[in-house]
Amino acid sequence: MANRQTYTVLIPFPTGGGHWSTVGQELDLLDVEASALRTAGRLQLTSVLDAANDTHPATQATTEKAE
Repeated sequence: MANRQTYTVLIPFPTGGGHWSTVGQELDLLDVEASALRTAGRLQLTSVLDAANDTHPATQATTEKAE
């Protein structure tokens, strides 16, 4: 059985049947389903985004203290 991973939508794209995804929507996709969308910059792994967001608040706090 193939493993699905959770991806977060960065740029909306058609999901079929006249429906579109929304920014911030989380989708469980197979790697083959997400490959072209990741290459186009339309979505990113949620775990990667969470890790990036965890590093930014510390940087902001340091910047605020320096001011």
